[in-house]
Amino acid sequence: MSGEPRPVMVCGAAGFLGSHLVERLLHDGLPVDAVDDLSTGSLGNLATARTIGGTLKFHTLDVAGADFAALVARRRPETIYHLALLPPGDRSGPRTLASIGVLHAVLDAARAAGVAKVVACIPAGALYGDLEPRLLPAKEGAESEPRDLRHVVARSLVELLGVYRREHALEFSVLATTNVYGPRQRAGHGVVATFAAAVADHEDAEIHGSGKQTRDFLFVDDAVDALARARTKGGGLAINVGTGVQTTVEELWKLVAAGSGQRARRTEPRDGDLRRVAVSPVRARIQLGWAPWTSLREGLRAVRGRTSRPDGAEPETEPDEG
Repeated sequence: MSGEPRPVMVCGAAGFLGSHLVERLLHDGLPVDAVDDLSTGSLGNLATARTIGGTLKFHTLDVAGADFAALVARRRPETIYHLALLPPGDRSGPRTLASIGVLHAVLDAARAAGVAKVVACIPAGALYGDLEPRLLPAKEGAESEPRDLRHVVARSLVELLGVYRREHALEFSVLATTNVYGPRQRAGHGVVATFAAAVADHEDAEIHGSGKQTRDFLFVDDAVDALARARTKGGGLAINVGTGVQTTVEELWKLVAAGSGQRARRTEPRDGDLRRVAVSPVRARIQLGWAPWTSLREGLRAVRGRTSRPDGAEPETEPDEG
């Protein structure tokens, strides 16, 4: 690695958001170490990244294992992005609780290897819970009563990053992201992708509950821009990454299905589904120089007709909470 800039490492690189981030980093001229155990990600998501040029190395590893620490020690990345915390589909089970151990393993490896910074993505809905309407769009530090294990773990992750900053001078930024959507997202991993797949497959969609629950939809290019900026900005902070605009699930379906003639049927509400999600992007404008620029209509044009359920994939049961 003599004469080359230190690489940037992306954990969860073969996932929807991670693969888009890898592309952005390569376009920025940075060498990238892509890490994924492929339990939910796909090498196919990195097909475009492999055509960009630059230095891209892929490592099939579990970040909680000893091999990951050895990789970090060998590659000595400048920054580690962790995009695989609080996986969907496990609101109160072992995978949610395991996120604390996973982040601890990443931080310990980063500390030992002299990594400058860790940037972590945490779902805003998990971090803030179900806030009262007067508190929306949520500002950083907003609190509600702990609603489930996922909520408690999300807060603990932020605190753990703070401990490593104070005790080991390991810089961090936490990006509290809302409902990121865009091309390459799998049906069942987000309500936009699920609705788009239903339209593409000429199937009626399901809306859980009344459809009046709101979400803050953020296009993937906008989210990736915030992540790229956080590599050098926003140290020691939790920063919201969203639009601040609430859209009901019912309204979203009408936009996605416009002109298709398809309908959505109501089903029973899901346990733990959030009533409202929206975050204020003011701190992101100040600390990252970032603001969202893609309207929901523009973003949906990039998605519509391009998302379908992969063969054999089961839909996630996770409420789309951010």
